[in-house]
Amino acid sequence: MKKLVECVPNFSEGRRPEVIAEILGAIRETVGVQILDCSSDASHNRSVITFLGGPDEVKRAAFQAAARAKDLIDLTAHRGEHPRMGAVDVIPFVPVEGISMEECVELARQLGSEIAAKLDIPVYLYEAAATRPERKNLADVRRGEFEGLRETIGLEEKMPDFGPARVHPTAGAVAVGARPPLIAYNVNLATSDLGIAKKIAKSIRGSSGGYPSIKALGVILDDRNIAQVSINVCNFREVSLPRVFETVKREAERCGVNVTGSEIVGLVPQEALVDAAEYYLRLENFNKDQVLENRLK
Repeated sequence: MKKLVECVPNFSEGRRPEVIAEILGAIRETVGVQILDCSSDASHNRSVITFLGGPDEVKRAAFQAAARAKDLIDLTAHRGEHPRMGAVDVIPFVPVEGISMEECVELARQLGSEIAAKLDIPVYLYEAAATRPERKNLADVRRGEFEGLRETIGLEEKMPDFGPARVHPTAGAVAVGARPPLIAYNVNLATSDLGIAKKIAKSIRGSSGGYPSIKALGVILDDRNIAQVSINVCNFREVSLPRVFETVKREAERCGVNVTGSEIVGLVPQEALVDAAEYYLRLENFNKDQVLENRLK
């Protein structure tokens, strides 16, 4: 069976199209890799690129993209709403077909070693590839961001898994890992009050006692002057998109605020959208085999 791996690197650049084009070009140079999506956000100042291919090809493309980002992105001049510690901030591998999570973990470790050795960038392994329990959660790895990490990287608990015990002066550090499919899902609020977005984010994220597979934070979208609850749905089968949306909506109403809309960043499994349709349409006796695309597979 053919092995297929998805890679979803996040880059700390969402405002300069020419830089994103350069990084996309570095990925396209690898034969056997298909770019599926590229999403950029100016307020977050971040871009998420999704590509697919065989393990060796995907690893090679990820390294080329990281190398290009190192040359083009300077974190000392970077400002954005999204937390970040690296020019290429995070590189996750996701098993798609014919490959196990354990193989993706090995892929992450190989890439992490190569980035550290050839690009002189410290690397932290996270999620399924983590070498320490406290590094499974990306938010814990990235705490303090680029500026804070410059001061703490020499401490025992902050020592990288690969590379020097110092951040790269402009490219920072990078988290490399392996994980299941994740949905980046944002809910926009009819307010510019950041405190409300942060309060809602705290109420739903697992680390604060909310849903175990939800990560969330509150941010301001400067270009629209609205607050946003920025969410990672780490297991949509455990916590569906409708449940996330309705919970945010309910918490917003308690604060006297309406929800204006929501957005998905990057790709989303069809199953997650079918679940949403089933919920909101109140479908009775619905079978997922009734979805045309499912019958064509």
